[in-house]
Parts: sequence; structure tokens; C-alpha cells
Amino acid sequence: LRIQPLKRNFALDKFKHFKLEPHIGEEFEPSVQLSQILKAPNSTELIHDLAVLVSERNVIAFRNQDLTFEEQNQLVDLLGKAGGKPATSGLHKHPSSKGDDYENRKHVVSSERSKAFMDEYYGGRGELHSVGWHSDITDENIPSDYASLKIIDAPEAGGDTLFASAYEVYERLSPAYRELLEGLTATHVRAGFTERQKAGKADVRPGDRGAPENDNPDFTAVHPVIRTNPVTGWKGVFANKGFTKRINELSKDESDIVLSHLFDLTVQNHDLQLRFHWGKNDIALWDNRSSYHAATLDFETEFVTRYGERSTSLGERPYFDPASTSRREALGIAPPVARRAHLAALANSGEEKSSAPKAAPQQVRPKDSKLFNKVVSTKTSTFKIGDKVTRTETVTRTEFKPIEA
Repeated sequence: LRIQPLKRNFALDKFKHFKLEPHIGEEFEPSVQLSQILKAPNSTELIHDLAVLVSERNVIAFRNQDLTFEEQNQLVDLLGKAGGKPATSGLHKHPSSKGDDYENRKHVVSSERSKAFMDEYYGGRGELHSVGWHSDITDENIPSDYASLKIIDAPEAGGDTLFASAYEVYERLSPAYRELLEGLTATHVRAGFTERQKAGKADVRPGDRGAPENDNPDFTAVHPVIRTNPVTGWKGVFANKGFTKRINELSKDESDIVLSHLFDLTVQNHDLQLRFHWGKNDIALWDNRSSYHAATLDFETEFVTRYGERSTSLGERPYFDPASTSRREALGIAPPVARRAHLAALANSGEEKSSAPKAAPQQVRPKDSKLFNKVVSTKTSTFKIGDKVTRTETVTRTEFKPIEA
């Protein structure tokens, strides 16, 4: 692996916490305060363990926290450093933040402020609330690793945030589809921000926005479609409905079809999602490299207020490591149910390749008249399903390598 994954030291196990869903989400009991973790004598060990846990579980919830915003900034920055982010990656300055909030790296999440662009954001986009799914600031060359949101004023009902696992979206891809996407890149754009700036509704300040690489005035970046999380070493689909506009190596029609499928996998698979209901002063920590989220605007902003403050750490430049694995492969658990059915169908039809010794490479002469070796490699993984049943998945990859003169 390009970067060795981090391992939990289980320093946090003295604090009670539990899974929210089988494949995403963890919550600590209300008695656990993040401010105490920051000030603990073994805070370095605790924050290391928290960074790994957030990256493994995508999102972690803490109830009724006394953490100040300055401490929020400190926490996410320490999480990023524990995760190995470059020294040049600091805290993000959000382009829509106003006045002192910009310099203080504070991004306000407010139903009151949202009224100004609600019609602009949702107008003309139909009636599907799923347009709101995104990962934070993927239009930046150096996007976020960890983020923290504290909801200070929450509706009694409504205003939930949905989270989804990019690891689990990758698990829904067939071996052939994975091979297609691995190595491709996509363009991410903060659509409409330049127009809002020209209309006087947003300011773009000169200089970088928390990392030297984040000085692009057009808010456009190119990232791999399949991304490796350096903390876990797991692959995830790094494409989201809010920012990802085009897969660069495909035609527009092909890109639209592929992105639509990836977005559908996120939105239509409830078993990879978590719906989090906020209480006053609740905090959520999440890993933007391997998750998506969407706010739920199901309350009347004229009568109900939802106010929060987000702190956002900047991580590494996104990359794909061919030696990385899927989450389920790393943990030795079975593929999703739909994937198992597909694997069974491949086996029954005789399309699943055997693990027999490979034949000698064949010399072929493509149209460009250069000699290549055709190299076929296979990788077989075995998963447990219950106590007695196992299932084997074999991925076959074909490459044409030039013959050395």
C-alpha cells in the first residue's frame, strides 16, 4: 500500500459507545464529553483512536456537548493530523462564510441564511430532495478529511441529516464495473457560485482557502472516481450529486449514465444510510473522504430555526491505490445480498473464472504494430456467510504490457 492504514489502539473503549446501523454510524453515551477527551492526559491516544473510528464508521455522534467552536477547530485539526494529513493542510475557509467567520474558519449552517438561496438552489430541479446529497467541498483541490458540526438550535421534529457510506457504494459494484472505474477521474464544480458572486450574493476572497493548492478561483477540481482512504486502506466511490459533473475519460453520454448509476446506489440503498436526528448541542464527526450526507428541509423556516456551526479540516490530495481493498474484504464479511446473488449467477452460468494456474502469456500484435504481452491475473477472496457457508469471489484483470526490446 502507498500509505499503511492506521490501527485502533482501543483507548476509547472505556467510554460506552454503540453502532447506529450495521455498516455506518456510531454513537457515544451522553455522559461522554469531547472537551474531556481534548484535555485528557492521554488525549493523543484518544484522538488517534477517534480518527480511526470515524474513518471506519463514517460518522460518530456525541449528544449535548459543551465544546466551544474554538475547541471544535482544534479537534478536527488534530483528527486530521492523527490521520496523517500534510502539514500544509489546515482548516477550510468556506467561500460563503461572512466577515469574521471566514477568518475564524467557521461555516454557519443556518435555516435563516438558507432562505436567501433556497429558491435558487431547489428552483427548477424538480421535487426530489435527493439533489442535496454531497460530500463537503470536493470542488477544492485539497478537500476535507474530517468535519465537525454542532447544532446549537434544533427543531423539535425534522431537520435530520442523512449520511451514506462510500465504502458500501463501492461494494455494490460488480468486478467488471470496478475495473472500469478504477483509475478514472471526475471533475467537481461548485456550480453557480461564480454567478452568485457576480450578482453580489457571495464574495470570493483572494488567496488560498486553508491549503496552498486551494486558490482556484473557478472552484473546479479533478479527483479519482474510486478513492483510497489512507486511514483505513479501503476503497470508496468518490463521486457525489452536489459537485461531481463529469467523468473525464468517458463521453458526456457515458459519463451521465455512469454517474446516474453511482448516485442511485447512494440514494436508493437504505442499508448503507443513517438518519441522524439532532438535539440541542449535539455534535457529529464524519469523514468526508468516504461518506456523503444531506440535510432534510422538512420544517418551515418561517417559524422554526435550525442553527449550527461547522469546522472542516483539509486532508490530502485524493488518490487511488490499486493495492487497497474494499471494506468487506478487509473485514472478512460477506458481500451485500444483491452482490451475492450476482456471484451465484456467475458461478451457475460458468462465467466465474477458476483459480487454476495461469497459462503462459500470449504475444499479440495490436493495430499499432507494437508487440505486447497479454497478461491475465486473478485475485480470489473468500467471505464467511454465517457459521458454515462460505462464498468465493474471483476478480480477473487483463492487461497488455509492452514487450521490452
